[in-house]
Amino acid sequence: MNCFLCKGRYVDATSTFMTEIGHSIIVIRDVPSQVCTQCGEVSYSTEVARNIERIVDALKQGMTEFAVVHYSENAA
Repeated sequence: MNCFLCKGRYVDATSTFMTEIGHSIIVIRDVPSQVCTQCGEVSYSTEVARNIERIVDALKQGMTEFAVVHYSENAA
């Protein structure tokens, strides 16, 4: 698959997903992804995107100011 931004080539890798919700920051490390070898753009499969959304929703319930989790421990 080619990158929609620069037309470079995607390769399988892991990445770090970060989002800010209100005054809190959530960091999910080691997320399976496809990363463009040319520009670094990150893409997620539909399944991984759904898991990220589930993890973020679960963390919002007991949210502190900053949370860091590993994808593999929370993707089940």
